[in-house]
Amino acid sequence: MSEAASARSRQVSLGAVPLGPLEPMLRAWLPRQRWFAGKGRAITRLRLVSAVELLPPEASPGLLHLLVGVDADGSSDCYQLLLGVRPNLPPALAPALIGYAEQGPYAGQAVYEGLGDPRLAALLLERLRSPGSLGPLRFDRDPAALIPASPTPRPLSGEQTNSSLIYGDSYILKVFRRVGPGVNPDLELPRALAAAGCTRVPAPVAWYEAALPGAEPLTLGVLQPYLRGSDDGWQLALRRLGAGADFTAEAHALGRATAEVHSALAGALPTLALDPEQTARLAAGMTARLAATAREVPGLRPYEAGLRGAFDALAASRGAGVAAQRIHGDLHLGQTLRTADGSWALIDFEGEPARPLADRRRPEPAVRDIAGILRSFDYAARSHRPFAPAWADDCRAAFCEGYARTTGRDPREDPVLLRAYETDKAVYEARYESRHRPDWLHVPMAAIRRLSEPQRPATHRVPPTPAVPPAPGSLSPHPSHPHPHPHPHQHPHPKPPRRPLP
Repeated sequence: MSEAASARSRQVSLGAVPLGPLEPMLRAWLPRQRWFAGKGRAITRLRLVSAVELLPPEASPGLLHLLVGVDADGSSDCYQLLLGVRPNLPPALAPALIGYAEQGPYAGQAVYEGLGDPRLAALLLERLRSPGSLGPLRFDRDPAALIPASPTPRPLSGEQTNSSLIYGDSYILKVFRRVGPGVNPDLELPRALAAAGCTRVPAPVAWYEAALPGAEPLTLGVLQPYLRGSDDGWQLALRRLGAGADFTAEAHALGRATAEVHSALAGALPTLALDPEQTARLAAGMTARLAATAREVPGLRPYEAGLRGAFDALAASRGAGVAAQRIHGDLHLGQTLRTADGSWALIDFEGEPARPLADRRRPEPAVRDIAGILRSFDYAARSHRPFAPAWADDCRAAFCEGYARTTGRDPREDPVLLRAYETDKAVYEARYESRHRPDWLHVPMAAIRRLSEPQRPATHRVPPTPAVPPAPGSLSPHPSHPHPHPHPHQHPHPKPPRRPLP
C-alpha cells in the first residue's frame, strides 16, 4: 500500500455518506459479531457518529472507517467498524461479506469486514507508521520504535471483545470495537509502565484515536510487540496439571511479576487510601451484586447469608488504611504469558469491557487482581479429572509468597479484604455460568460453599520449594475451561504467543 494511495484518505461528510444505505445490512450483521455487546437486545436505532474514507472506493478496494452509535433496549454503545468496499469480492474474502449496497455512493458494490483483507490491514499499519490526522482520526507513535514496512498481516482468530491483527512476527494491533470517550487503560497503563521502566508489560509503539467535538478522544487501536515463543499461562497450567507436574515454581514467579507491575503502577499513577465511607460503599456494591445474583441463581440462595458475612466484615473493617491504585482489573491466567527464558509478562490491561470506561480507570485495591489469579488456579484445578485441590492450594500459596517476596507483604495477611474480593469474584462467576454455561456452574459453586463457611484463623501452608518443572505433558482429556474468568464478549483462550520487550 503506497503513501500516495493513503494520502487520498479523506473525511466524509455525514450527509454525503448517510448510514441509511448501509443500515439494513449492519442491523443484520452487527448482532452476529462476537464483539457485539448487545446480544439479546433489539436494536432500536443506528447513528452515524463519524465516517472517514481511509481509501476511497475507486481505489478498489476502498476502506471506510465508521463510528456507529447503537441504541438497543435502553442501552447505547459506540462501535468502530472498518468496512472494505469492492465491486467484486474474491472467494477468499467471501466469509467477510456484510452485504451489497443497493443505493448511495457504494451502490452495487460489496461491503465487507475490512480487517480480513490483507491489503486493507496493511494500510492500517502504514497509517500508524506515519503519524498525522485524517478528519477526526489521529495516528501517533513512539518515535524511537522501528516499525517495519509492509510485514504480512493476518487476523487473530478467536477473540470476542476486540479484533487483532498480527503483522509478520513483530507486532500485534488490537482494534477496539466498543469504544467510548477517554483513554483506554490498555493504552494508558502500558505506556505508564514503560515510562517507569517496567518490562513486565509490552510497551505500545503506536496507537490511533478519534477526536470528536465536545468529547474526550476515543482510543481506537494499539500496536504492541508480538511476543513470540511464549506460553499462555492458562494453557501452560493445564498442561502441567494434565501431566501431574508441579506448577508452584511458575506460580511463585508469576506472583513476583504481578507484584512488580502493581508496584510500578503505584509509583507511576495516583493512589489513595480508602476511608471508612469508601470502604462501606465498596462492601455495599458487593452485597448488592450478591443479592441480584441470588435472585437469578437459585442454588446460591442457601449460601447468601454466609457470603454476605464477607462483605459485612469488610464494611466493619472501617478501611484499615487499605490502599487503592490503578490495577490490571481483569487479571487471570489467560492474561499472562511465560516466555522462553521463564519470565512472566502481563497483557490486556483493558479491564472488564462490560464495565464503563470511567469505572475501569478508577483506583482499586490491588487485591482485586490477586483474587482473580487465585480463582484462576481453582478453575484450572477443577477442569481436571479428578479434581486436584492440593495442586490449586499449592499454587495459590506459591503465588502469594512470590508476591510477598517483592512487596514485603503477603496478600493473605489481609484476610478480610482478600475473602471479600474472592467472594465477589465467585458470585460474578456463578451468575455468568448460570447464564451462559450451566455445565460449569459447579466450579464457582464449590468456591461459594467454601467461602460461605465461618472463617477460621488463617494458617499459611508453605508449599514445597519451587523447582523447575519437568517438560509439559499432554492435556487432560476433560474439556478445558475456555476462559478462567469468563464474561460476555471477552476473547477466549488461547492467547497469541508474545514476548516482552528487552
